[in-house]
Amino acid sequence: MFEHLKDQPADKILALMQAYKEDPREEKIDLGVGVYKDASGNTPIMRAVKAAEKRLWDEEQTKAYTGLAGDPLFGERMASLVLGDAVSLDSVARVATPGGTGAVRQAFDLVRMANPEARVFVSDPTWPNHLSILKHMGIAHVPYRYFDAETGGVDFDGMMEDLAGAGKGDIVLLHGCCHNPTGANLTMEQWKEVADLVNKTGAVPMIDIAYQGFGDGLEADAGPTRLIAAHCPEVLIAASCSKNFGIYRERTGCLMAVAHEAGRHKTNQGTLAYLNRQNFSFPPDHGARLVLMILGDDKLRADWEAELEEVRLGMLELREQLARELRELSGSDRFGFLAQHRGMFSRLGVGPEKVEALREKHGVYMVGDSRMNIAGLNAETVPKLARAIIDVGI
Repeated sequence: MFEHLKDQPADKILALMQAYKEDPREEKIDLGVGVYKDASGNTPIMRAVKAAEKRLWDEEQTKAYTGLAGDPLFGERMASLVLGDAVSLDSVARVATPGGTGAVRQAFDLVRMANPEARVFVSDPTWPNHLSILKHMGIAHVPYRYFDAETGGVDFDGMMEDLAGAGKGDIVLLHGCCHNPTGANLTMEQWKEVADLVNKTGAVPMIDIAYQGFGDGLEADAGPTRLIAAHCPEVLIAASCSKNFGIYRERTGCLMAVAHEAGRHKTNQGTLAYLNRQNFSFPPDHGARLVLMILGDDKLRADWEAELEEVRLGMLELREQLARELRELSGSDRFGFLAQHRGMFSRLGVGPEKVEALREKHGVYMVGDSRMNIAGLNAETVPKLARAIIDVGI
């Protein structure tokens, strides 16, 4: 049997991480890996998470399974965090999943069960795992225009023209906030137009929201998802706790299925639980337990929100500093889009040859499509990056 297996292509980001480790230069800069880093280059455990873990150690009495959907209270609090009062929580089926990636995978599985002929419309570019999972599952996918390399913003006209080709039962995959890999986001007015369009075509929106709180704040970042959920009859939402709670290795996520039609909730909830059973049986609980504890305790939640805001403002400050440095060096505002982007990532909009020049000449490591992790910078490395960008002729 094993002789029929083929070597799989190396993960580009993991290969980039290895190349960075092997680079002996002291001045090298890692902008490739997709995790938040503080000014010291560490990915810290948040204060509220530490406090919740200590409390859990004292209070937890069992490691028994919580249920196929995970602890119902986790799903309830995640739905409230993401959706607020945009929809009745009675219309939201929800299950815990192994990370946001697990939620995405389960959503695609649900799509395939409900409509094997469904196509998934995916932004160009998008998070590479979206395409990898779709290809692995054999689900048809269609790219839609999104990033405008000339302006560093969204090609909204192109996006809408492409999404008009979606049909009834197709899926339109959208990034809830902090678009990965570009950092370029729609305005709320544009989100309203997208909602109207998918309703007109009969397509079903699916929102991947992995960075709530990293862009313009917890409530503002949830705004587009809430708008879509309120205005569209059916919505799938894959939410991650990896970034905003900093619990990457705990693999904590939540899949939600919103249906406004009466009577759909029971079947949807049962289907999500069934999919959990088939893929991994019971979802992990440790990270989910910490999240529900933090969201359910006023003091812990306040501290978590305060630290999350510190993280958000720190990344925004780095963006503004980089745009400012580049403005001074280039004598133009052509890099101003970097300050307008939100979240961990931005895309410079240049080809792999420029990215390679940054690595070879200056030890700056970023993904070949010019996606860079803003959180990989600090106040001292921003000027170095700016000089490197200008030096290689970007």
